[in-house]
Amino acid sequence: MANVAVIETKPSRNDYVRLFDNEFEFDRFSLTSDPNLAKVLKKDVDLEFDPDAYEWIILIGSEPLKFYTKVTQVMQYAGTIVDDKFLPTINPAMLAFKPEAKKTWDDAKNNILGYIAGTKKKADISGDKFVGITEKEDTLAYIQACIDSPFDFIGIDSETTGLYPRNGHILGISLCHSHDCGAYINADVIDDEVEEKMQEMFDKKRMVFHNAKFDIPMFEYHFNVKLKAFEDTMLMHYMIDENPGTHGLKMLAMKYTDYGDYEKPMYQWMEEYRKTHGVLKDDFKWEWIPFEVMKTYAAIDACATFMLFEKFENALKKGNPNLMRVYRNILLPACRFLIDVQDAGVPFSRDRLLAGQDLMLEEITKAVENLQAHEAVVAFQQAEGKEFNPNSVIQLRKLLFDFANLEPTGIKTEKGEHSTNSEVLEKLSLQHEIPRLILNVRKKTKIKNTYLDKIIPQLDRDGHLRTNFNLHGTTSGRLSSSGKLNMQQIPRDDPIVKGCIHASPGHKIVAMDLTTAEVYVAAVLADDIELQDVFRSGGNFHSTIAHKVFRLDCPIEEVADKYTTYRQAAKAVTFGIMYGAGPHKIAEQVTKDGGRMSVDEARQVIKEYFGAFWKLEEWIESQKKLILRNGSIYSHFGRKRRLPDVLSDNKGVQGHAVRSGLNFLVQSTASDINLIGAIEAHARIKAKGMKSKIFALVHDSVLAEVPLSEVEEYSAILKEEIQRDRGIYISGAPVGCDFEVGDDYSMGKFESKYGSILNV
Repeated sequence: MANVAVIETKPSRNDYVRLFDNEFEFDRFSLTSDPNLAKVLKKDVDLEFDPDAYEWIILIGSEPLKFYTKVTQVMQYAGTIVDDKFLPTINPAMLAFKPEAKKTWDDAKNNILGYIAGTKKKADISGDKFVGITEKEDTLAYIQACIDSPFDFIGIDSETTGLYPRNGHILGISLCHSHDCGAYINADVIDDEVEEKMQEMFDKKRMVFHNAKFDIPMFEYHFNVKLKAFEDTMLMHYMIDENPGTHGLKMLAMKYTDYGDYEKPMYQWMEEYRKTHGVLKDDFKWEWIPFEVMKTYAAIDACATFMLFEKFENALKKGNPNLMRVYRNILLPACRFLIDVQDAGVPFSRDRLLAGQDLMLEEITKAVENLQAHEAVVAFQQAEGKEFNPNSVIQLRKLLFDFANLEPTGIKTEKGEHSTNSEVLEKLSLQHEIPRLILNVRKKTKIKNTYLDKIIPQLDRDGHLRTNFNLHGTTSGRLSSSGKLNMQQIPRDDPIVKGCIHASPGHKIVAMDLTTAEVYVAAVLADDIELQDVFRSGGNFHSTIAHKVFRLDCPIEEVADKYTTYRQAAKAVTFGIMYGAGPHKIAEQVTKDGGRMSVDEARQVIKEYFGAFWKLEEWIESQKKLILRNGSIYSHFGRKRRLPDVLSDNKGVQGHAVRSGLNFLVQSTASDINLIGAIEAHARIKAKGMKSKIFALVHDSVLAEVPLSEVEEYSAILKEEIQRDRGIYISGAPVGCDFEVGDDYSMGKFESKYGSILNV
């Protein structure tokens, strides 16, 4: 019997001898002997296996991992040691249809080979390498040791009772000044003298955080300190791998250090505590963890951050210089900028929010009544003998396809049944009233439940809501938003939520929106003079495009009235072209916009469009070839988009990867024009001592609360910085900036629609 076992979910044709380079002998098992099971449940497991009989057990895929260790995230744990002998990894069979997972497989395989050969070992966290400090004298001594360290950087972390400085406090801070060591300091010992010593360290060393945008506000809000030179291993990893969900400290520590799942004992303690005290997982408070339980794992957080920084900085320095430039010149300044943006907070009117709750409840009631009164719903209720529930997928499917007799879209669920998701309802709404009524109910319910109801209890005492803007949440580099409120998903069409974002007395909301920025970027990158001339000519952009493409016989000013469908077609192609929209999609979009166009007509429209802008088509085709050849692409500002799916044998998967790369080229650049401009404008505003405060970046918009006396100056500064020539510039026609100024973010639409009802 070998001392290594390989356990997969069910018998497969995987050649593990070859896959593991014939490096060791092993015994092979599967949880079930039935190779035909689509999904293996606990009741299906017929394997008789003694784990104690083997030194190492390789678990292939998530099912064996969960069965033997209760761990579920195989991608996160691939190549690490779990419970001292289990070595999980992904199923290599998935590489055939998911080639982007190859690096995960290769890294995990190399780790597994190292553990089995004895050349790689799990780090020892026992002994006195990681210490807890509860005395002031020891704290001062450890900070001095950090200052005296030969390294010019220090790993640092904090444990807190909340996610925002105003909603919690710091329990302790972790520091690491060298390899394989660290200290966790109880915050209770931090007084004026300790703060002075901390500031000395901050002045002399680069402080390395993992998610500096979280920790820095905590330190600066609760202690009398100011961070100067800082680094961020999370943002560094974002440069190395831009895919969301891969940047967590524990995940990276497991992948790049020998510490493995070092926090597992602490989480086991937490689980036992919850069971003993009857506490739900979401109700558990971090401050309940005793210092003695917390100290080792908190200290390792700083140590892992220290060690990751050393690896990542070296990788970025030796790798493509573009990535280091993006990190240094965009991400780090953006981190400090977003700290100020988040601290400014989104200004809300509590009175409008409360009134909006009542109004939206009334609108939901009316929307449900309208739905219930429809003849198809009445027929359904009579036949079924119960009230129709729009949240029931089974009932909705029966109503749409059996009672309303709608033609299914062809979109199916994982179980092969007709889908009723939002995309399907949008398509069906073009042919029947029922889907429109259902979408209306869902939309209004979401506005009330997701926004109006949740915002009110999260407002700070100044009426502002402080939420997160993230630099690492998208593959394009666009900001994402999370936390108390996702600002990127505020309803656009209904002004009720936007209308509740209201300036304080003596102030205005100033919203700057980039206009047709992605097309602008494409015109520059493609060096398409004809398309650039459209921007230089001014006037209505889409009318000008239509006039040029279709050689219309009227003045441009009359295109919107005389040739509506041509204008809609030009608009659909312009916005769809970088997303790979073909004739079917263009025809569908024109129809959705109120026009009529066949697929053949759309095909001809695309041909004529590229006839007018042939350099754009040439550039698109060249970039497609570049993406297919390299499996990656760089934006104008140096961001990298890795696209391993271009290696897929599936043409659909490959085509999606190519379209994603094209989209990245324009969307990422347009986003960075906005972000860099906002950063520079913010710096100038602060330097001048102005009171204007940028409080959000939403898609291609910059939102600020501005004193009345500063509106003109603020707008001029922001416009100048957004339109500054940074290499993406059309001479004589800087990128468009559309400014709106109002008392609220809806710019008067709230009062126009709801004012008389709400008496505001």
